[in-house]
Amino acid sequence: MLGAHAYPSPRRGLVTVEAVDFFVIGGGSGGVRAARVAATLGARVVVAEDKELGGTCVNVGCIPKKLFVYASHVPHQLELARSFGWDAPEPRLDWPRLRDAKDAEIKRLNGIYARILETAGVTVVRGRARVTSPTTVAVGDRVFEARHILVATGGRPIVRKFPGAEHAMTSDDVFHLPALPRRVFVVGGGYIAAEFACIFHGFGLEATLSYRGPLFLRGFDREAREHVAAEMRRRGIALWFDNQITALRKRGDGALDIETSDGRGVTVDAVLCATGREPNVEGLGLAEVGVELSDGGAVVVDGHYATRVPTIHAVGDVIDRYNLTPVALAQGAYVAKRLFGEGASEVDLALVPTAIFTQPSLATVGLSEEDARAQYADIDVYASTFRPLAHTLGGSDERYMVKLVVDRATDRVLGVHVVGGEAGEIVQTAAVALRAGATKAVFDATIGIHPTFAEELVTLRTPRAR
Repeated sequence: MLGAHAYPSPRRGLVTVEAVDFFVIGGGSGGVRAARVAATLGARVVVAEDKELGGTCVNVGCIPKKLFVYASHVPHQLELARSFGWDAPEPRLDWPRLRDAKDAEIKRLNGIYARILETAGVTVVRGRARVTSPTTVAVGDRVFEARHILVATGGRPIVRKFPGAEHAMTSDDVFHLPALPRRVFVVGGGYIAAEFACIFHGFGLEATLSYRGPLFLRGFDREAREHVAAEMRRRGIALWFDNQITALRKRGDGALDIETSDGRGVTVDAVLCATGREPNVEGLGLAEVGVELSDGGAVVVDGHYATRVPTIHAVGDVIDRYNLTPVALAQGAYVAKRLFGEGASEVDLALVPTAIFTQPSLATVGLSEEDARAQYADIDVYASTFRPLAHTLGGSDERYMVKLVVDRATDRVLGVHVVGGEAGEIVQTAAVALRAGATKAVFDATIGIHPTFAEELVTLRTPRAR
């Protein structure tokens, strides 16, 4: 598939250069999508990957995390089963069996990614790539000359510096633990921290979440965040807000003593630092060839995902704009179509739905109440909290929440926020309605499916008093 020619190198003698149309650095979601689309458009494509295909999402992100989320739901589901008259035994998690089953599934997905690229005619090169000029990339001893280069190397977890930080683990480590700890301390206030606190608790561990701010999940609707916090506490997860870890010391028996900024001390068996991620650009040679990087290391791109070096583009978490797998997929496809097809519609990030798989989960699309008030002169808010039908026969006091934010002048629904079981499934459909410009009147005219959780979105009739 690849053309080649040779040129003299002062250090290595005669070097064979392989000519391609599109060289993609990174075999994750955005890179694989871009490579496949470009290949179907007739481009000669190479993907370089130094780890497993699928990137963060498949290997240490969305997929294995969601499998753990499902596993962590089982004790709660068995509790519900007893309320319906089933004699359900007390659950006991076989961690090695879960971990190994997860590994087998991830290996299967790695193979699927490989077959997708192979079927499309994409060449996969194993190894860490380095950009050596605006049109050349080296991978080990191989050199490629490309008309276009795409950087899609994603991000990696970071641990902020504090005494004893070397004893903490990141989210990548959780997926391969040899054994589960009994007590775990989670540091962070984003979706990774909140989700893993719930996963650990569901696995039967003592879980504490520490966050430096007054309330976690910054950027989401405040009322929804407060509701998630209340329900997590109801389940028994300790939430320490306005709190920072200041020191971590390892005991001789392996336990960890933690000191925090508010004077509370605690001894645990493991500490998870989920305090953010950084773009994975180390060693790529981008700055050396003129690609601009932000202060945080993100690749700076324009609206077409082009860097200031015209032959080099970047998509996904490495540009640190909207770090979600479906967004990276859309960006990758857009770049491929723009470079090798007849153009493509720009990626519209105005109404991107997202979900946090806490217990209960939170899903949202559109504006929060706070953002809507800042952007619109007058809004109406419709909200309801209620005990779900599935919990009425037992002793569970868990409550769900639905919320609509509406522009009073146009009646257009600006935001949908749902907290409860399968919130993500509900909001994915609601996102279609919002993209179509649905008004509150459209929601009101829609017949609900009874009895369901989702019908609450079309039965909200009275706005909250202002």
